[in-house]
Order: sequence, then structure tokens, then C-alpha cells
Amino acid sequence: MLNSKMIGNKIAEARKKIKISQAQLAQSLFISSQAVGKWERGESMPDIITLNRLSEIFGVDLNYFSGSKQTEVTETTTIKPNVKQVKKLNWDMSRGNWVDADFSGLKNLQEKFSSSNMKSCKFVGSELSGLILKGNNLDSCDFSGSDISNSCIKNSNLANNLFNNCSLQETEFSESNIGSCDFSGADFTGTKFKTGSILKNIMLNTIWNRTTFIGMAIDETVFTGTIEDCYFENCAFYRVTFQNVTLINTFFKNKSLKRIKFIDCHADRMTYEFLKNGKADLTGIKLLIP
Repeated sequence: MLNSKMIGNKIAEARKKIKISQAQLAQSLFISSQAVGKWERGESMPDIITLNRLSEIFGVDLNYFSGSKQTEVTETTTIKPNVKQVKKLNWDMSRGNWVDADFSGLKNLQEKFSSSNMKSCKFVGSELSGLILKGNNLDSCDFSGSDISNSCIKNSNLANNLFNNCSLQETEFSESNIGSCDFSGADFTGTKFKTGSILKNIMLNTIWNRTTFIGMAIDETVFTGTIEDCYFENCAFYRVTFQNVTLINTFFKNKSLKRIKFIDCHADRMTYEFLKNGKADLTGIKLLIP
């Protein structure tokens, strides 16, 4: 049976034998080097389409990734021509001021607009996985329908932006302020929020699964839907409402949860006890029947 650790070891072994770096492999696949690093550490696993592409690059068949000894990479394996033909893009939008620009449908941006001010720009339907933003100010930009998974957003201010139906899976927001943005339909599976603020955002039909909030100030925010396997630690809650929410296996580690309002919510026993320990008002919560 395939597992991420075994496949990660196989990718690392094959990459080293044909003597290419994580960055070179990532470039040939049009993904970030961070994504390749996660594969090799067993933290995530490529899909079947990407595995087929990897087998072409390494000169092996798919049996190699299953641990079969029938196919092994040798040092004489040559990297496929299209890897050598990949040209490093020489454009870079970092440290710029961008207003009313339309970058919709772009791919492979990664670190190419760090430390930029962007206002009313469009990135609709863009492939932005592995994106790295550091010190950005984004105001009134539209990222609707974009893939921003496995990204890192640090020391940035995000205000009045549209993230409708975006994939933000495994993305990390750290030391960033997020205000008055629309995340309706966004997928926050595996997303981490650390030491920042969330204020007056719209979050309808969002997916909360394995989402982590650590040291966050959460203000004037309404959570809806199902919140499962999530984690809130040392967060400051102000005017926060959980409405029509089902809370499952969700951990709250806060001195006080008195400022959270629960309306027509349900919780499993473990989550209920966490809330009770934090002195939350439980009148709006019913226990889920096992």
C-alpha cells in the first residue's frame, strides 16, 4: 500500500541519483520547492498525475514508487529534455506598486511579488500554490477561484479582498492582519493562523478542517458550518459568533471563552468539555448524540 513516507523517500532517492536539486525538480513541475520538500519529508503526497510526470523525469515506471525492486533509478538515468528546457522566468513583481492590474490565470508566481503594494488587482482563477508573500499590502484585490494552497503569507496586511472559492489548504498566515475580506466557499483544510488578527471577514460555506489558530486576535467574526479537528490556542475573542456550527474534536486552549456567542450549535462531548472548561456560555450548544 502506498504511503507518503515511502513515496517521499523514493522521490528523494531518485532525485539525488540523477543529481538535480529540489528547486530544479520543482521548476520542471511548475510547483514550489517547498512542495517538493514536503513530499520528501512525507508530509504530503503527489497525486497520480504528478506521479506519472515524476516517473517520466526519473526514467522509471510507477512500480518504482510502490517499492517494487523491478524498477530502480541509476546514476546513468538522464533527466527528460523538457526539464532542461524549462527557462527561469526573469520577471519579478516584488517591491512594486500595482493598481488595477489584471494578472488572472497566471501560474508559478511563488515569490515574485513579495514586499509589494497591490490595490484593485485581479488574480482570478490563478495557480498560486506555493506562493510566498512577505511584507505585502493587498487591498481590494480579487483572488476568486484561485489555488493558493501550500503558501506562506507573513507580515502582510490583507483588506477588502475577495477569496471566494479559493483553495487555501496547508497555507500559513503568520503575523498578518486580515480584515473585511470575503472567504465564502474557501477551503482552509490544514491552514495555520499564527500571531495576527482576523477582523470583520465574511466566511460563508467555508471549510474548516485541521485548521489551527494560535495567538490570534479574532474580532467581529461569524463562523458557520462544520468545524472539525481544529485548534484554538491563546486566542483573543471579541464579538465572535459561532452560528449553526457543528463542532467536532475541536480543541480550545484559552483562559476565557466568555466573549464567544454560540447560536444553534452542536458539539461532541470532548469539544463541549473544552468549552465548559473555558467558561464559555453553553446555552446555545447542544451535545451531539453518539
